[in-house]
Amino acid sequence: MSPELQHFEQVLRRHAEHTPNAIALWGDQLKLDYATLQAEVQYRQQRLRDESARVVALALDNGVEAMLWDLALLFAGVTCVLLPPFFSPAQRSHCLAQSQASLVIAEPALAPELLACGYVEDGAFWRRQWSGPDLMPEGTAKLTFTSGTTGTPKGVCLGAESMLRVARALEQASRITAPQHHLTLLPLAILLENLGGYAALMAGATVSVPSLAALGIQGASGVDAARLLGTLADRAPHSLILVPQLLLVLVSAAEQRAFDPRTLRFAAVGGARVATELLIRAQRIGLPVYEGYGLSECASVVCLNRPQAHRPGSVGQPLPHLQVRLAEDGEVLIKGSALLGYLGQPPHTDAWWPSGDLGELDAEGFLYIKGRKKHQFVTSFGRNINPEWVEAELTQRGVFAQAFVYGEAMAHNHALLWPHQPGCTDTELAAAVAQANQALPDYAQVHRWTRLEQPFTTANGLLTANGRPRRDAIVERYRSQLTDPLACEATRP
Repeated sequence: MSPELQHFEQVLRRHAEHTPNAIALWGDQLKLDYATLQAEVQYRQQRLRDESARVVALALDNGVEAMLWDLALLFAGVTCVLLPPFFSPAQRSHCLAQSQASLVIAEPALAPELLACGYVEDGAFWRRQWSGPDLMPEGTAKLTFTSGTTGTPKGVCLGAESMLRVARALEQASRITAPQHHLTLLPLAILLENLGGYAALMAGATVSVPSLAALGIQGASGVDAARLLGTLADRAPHSLILVPQLLLVLVSAAEQRAFDPRTLRFAAVGGARVATELLIRAQRIGLPVYEGYGLSECASVVCLNRPQAHRPGSVGQPLPHLQVRLAEDGEVLIKGSALLGYLGQPPHTDAWWPSGDLGELDAEGFLYIKGRKKHQFVTSFGRNINPEWVEAELTQRGVFAQAFVYGEAMAHNHALLWPHQPGCTDTELAAAVAQANQALPDYAQVHRWTRLEQPFTTANGLLTANGRPRRDAIVERYRSQLTDPLACEATRP
């Protein structure tokens, strides 16, 4: 057992002995105290030992059961395959085949899928025997899949040591604010939320794990704001992990006095670039937001702002066990917590991991992310622009649900726009573009824009399963609009 895993096990045992009646997990209705948590995890570990399981896939909604099985797999030394609820059936089938999971613990609604994949139901488990070469590096505690630009998920193999170092660093980062109630808003199959739950348990806090339906979270990007705000009001959590779109929902609601942020002590935000204006709005209403940065290949979080070291606009300083430096071309390189390897590929052995992100470091070691290296385009004036920077300014102001910016070899940057409200007029869209342009230098501003007739979706092939734009496909589909000299011209600030 790795030192970090041993430490985590000892911490949970200590909570069970010293604060046995403190609530550890809170599902839709069920509450489990730390003494019961300890007993339930041990019971599940024994069931896994009886099965001689080596690889088990979890396809469960957020809830007490998902956390209990996840912890049991971790402590039993069994590889846990995370299957996000927003993956398509074809993607889940791919993940199961690649991982060769002999057991699956799944929601009842997935029964037809699992039968089609050759699994047979047996009590709490779905079983299947696999033959073929082992594609997983030794020591893989968790297999998390990222959906790339092709939509075929790529398996990232992580050891317990690297993940739990991150979880312990997250607990230490928030310790000064003493959060004692963490609410999971993202699916537990997302590594960031998974480790956030570990961090809260390390602190002896309550981890609220309501179902995604109770939260109003739909698929990869849908949010029922009224239901989400109702759950937040009922649970009054101290800490949250947010993506930018959820942060926008909370900030907008707080500005309209539909959400009271005063119970929150620590809200981490990451997953995509956060517009500076949105962070300023959050600060103005008293929302304690701390932006971070990470990637699955480095066990999620790499850098994080924290109460004692906070620089808005940056993604914070590296976690204590990590080092960050920049390559000559500005690419962010990370040392200290790399993956064991990709599933089916040779083990990773290099000390430094190339993130694929462009960044800047200030004198105090705060990192500023400038976007994806491969997404850069160069205008006809020779200026390098990362479109994600501009798109964040557009989408995090409450008007645009989606924005795509392009300007390769062009004199004018062009945006494809889809508003939140279909009834939004072109005049209102133009005003929102002009407002975003005020936060951008001239070369990065949106000069022309087109209103989309339909949003980007996975169904039309223009979004990945986790909600990221398929840039090449969008350019191909909308090339004539992107190069149209008669498109709407944006007002200069």
